[in-house]
Amino acid sequence: MIRSCTLVCFFLLASLLSSPAIGQTSTHAELRGAIDGIVAEGGIPNAWWTILVWDAESGASLYEKDTGRSFIPASNTKLYSTAAALDILGPDFRFETRLETEGTIEDGVLNGNLVIVGSGDPVIGGRFTDGDITAYFRSWADSLKAHGIRAIAGHIVGDDDAFDEEYIGYGWQWDDLPWWYAAEMSALSFNDNCVDFRLEGASEGMPAVLSWEPGMTSYVTARNESITIGPDYGIEEDYFRVQGSNDFVLASRVPEGRTEVESLSVSNPTAYFVYVLRDVLISEGIAVRGRSVDIDELGIKPSRDGNRLLFSHFSPTLAQIVEPLNKRSQNLYAEQVLRAIAVAELPADNEPTAGSAALALDRARKQTFGPAGLDTLHLQLVDGSGLARQNLVTSTMTARLLQYMWHHEDPSTSEAFVASLPIGGVDGTLSSRMRDTAAQGNVRAKTGTLGNVAALSGYVDTANGRTLIVSMMANHYTGSSRRARLVQDRIMDALARHTYRPSF
Repeated sequence: MIRSCTLVCFFLLASLLSSPAIGQTSTHAELRGAIDGIVAEGGIPNAWWTILVWDAESGASLYEKDTGRSFIPASNTKLYSTAAALDILGPDFRFETRLETEGTIEDGVLNGNLVIVGSGDPVIGGRFTDGDITAYFRSWADSLKAHGIRAIAGHIVGDDDAFDEEYIGYGWQWDDLPWWYAAEMSALSFNDNCVDFRLEGASEGMPAVLSWEPGMTSYVTARNESITIGPDYGIEEDYFRVQGSNDFVLASRVPEGRTEVESLSVSNPTAYFVYVLRDVLISEGIAVRGRSVDIDELGIKPSRDGNRLLFSHFSPTLAQIVEPLNKRSQNLYAEQVLRAIAVAELPADNEPTAGSAALALDRARKQTFGPAGLDTLHLQLVDGSGLARQNLVTSTMTARLLQYMWHHEDPSTSEAFVASLPIGGVDGTLSSRMRDTAAQGNVRAKTGTLGNVAALSGYVDTANGRTLIVSMMANHYTGSSRRARLVQDRIMDALARHTYRPSF
């Protein structure tokens, strides 16, 4: 029975893949018929679909299907996070990480703690340093030496109080938590809050050779239960992290001559940050007598009022950060960027407050989503990445947001937003989709995938150069998301072949 179901699914996919390309359409009626036909041929009878197509310039509707129904958007949520952050903070915004001390420097010794004060920078690590994970930390060691510091008598303290204590998103599933895409958040984040494990196949029947970055750090423990299998087999991933700990079990099956690399999330990113920083400082010749500690570990939190700023580290611009965020669909970056709205903005009483998703989203509703014309009464967002299934939006909301950003009063904001989106058949999460179609190199859109959820929203140019706004979401189907993605790709191809005539 299972085999027959598998064969049915295979032939449905094969049929969809081999379906002839939709011909060029020139009237709205022809376009609507083409889209209806693609959905009907998709072979997903139990899916809920919403599809909306607008002309970007005029807002005229070309196609609408269930546009008022709420859908789980998955990573289409990142459109909302990045739009709000760019709109409120600006594309030139930079995160600041401050290195402070309450101590004095005498004879090359810092007599006190070195306090690292974070504001949520998500890219301290290898993202903008050609993969050199500890490059920033080594440069900080040079800066400390330039201040005459050769030894630190106190602790390396990680101050993450810019964010609240909710390290994971509301509604996230527990079995996602060990994986890179569900990394914990912190105002101090390093290497995407992950350890990068590497398993190299050895001789068949023997354990794979295990190593990890950064620098085989002892912040984690790793039990190697992997096995090397024959070279003709595929890699079988099997990873586990004991909940609430940094104890990992690696039991993957790795073929001879093959290498498996996996980034797995750590518990308590703040402690991880200062632990590795302390190791790097020591390796760069700065003696550290104290420990690395999360500020919450101190019995009485020290006041920062008397602290002296040694120097600051500034992140790349927000425009640079949202590009890997959207193209790679990096969940941690989306969560950190969202919280930056809460950290950077002050409440009415002008007292700083800890950044939380709830506070950031409340400000986004008032300052971006409302002005963009979204129905904020029925917009339900609980995180910044889309990992939560409690997020609910309509395709109309998403289209209005896309239209707002397309026509943004600040051209640099609009440019940063659009440039961050994956390009069909070219890069990011769309690199392998829409190839050899009219949509290749044309579509700029954000993907979204969870179990039983597939979304695609963004922009596409028609055959005569008119930009269309598109939002598509499929929910509640069973089986693989591949068929839903194929339907979306064929619709984008049809739109790219369409000749838009506003008079029809």
